[in-house]
Amino acid sequence: MIKKKDLEQDNTKAWEDYIKNPSDIYDKDKNYSKENFIKRRFKYDLHGYTLDEANSKAKEIILSCKEKNYKEVLLITGKGLHSKNHEDAYVSKNYGTLRYSVPEYIKSDKELKNFIISINEADTKDGGAGAILIKLKNL
Repeated sequence: MIKKKDLEQDNTKAWEDYIKNPSDIYDKDKNYSKENFIKRRFKYDLHGYTLDEANSKAKEIILSCKEKNYKEVLLITGKGLHSKNHEDAYVSKNYGTLRYSVPEYIKSDKELKNFIISINEADTKDGGAGAILIKLKNL
C-alpha cells in the first residue's frame, strides 16, 4: 500500500521539476507572430552516409537552416563503433568516421564559417559523442 505522504512527495518533486522548465506553457504576454518566431533546432541523422555524402548533406542542411532562421542544427553522426576504417590502411582511423570528419569539413568550408558560432559534441540527452550541435549566427 502506498502512503499518502509518499505520493505528496512525488507530486511535489514532479511539480518543482516542471516549474524549472515550463517549455510547453503558452505565455499569452509574448508576441508569437510569425515574423518574430524563430525556430530553435533542426535535427538530422547522417547514419549510413559516406564521408562525401555526409559533408555535402551537412552543408546543404546548414545553408537551408540559416535561410529558415533556425538557431541550432543537431547532426546525428554516430560514434563510429561499427566503422570498418580500422581494416583499411589508407583511411584515417579518426577522420574516416563522420563524428570527426563532418565538424572538420564545416570548420574548413569558407562559406559555412560565416554562419557558425560554434560546433560542439551534443549533450548526452541529445546523443552525446554520437552527435554534434552546431549553433548558427543571427544574420
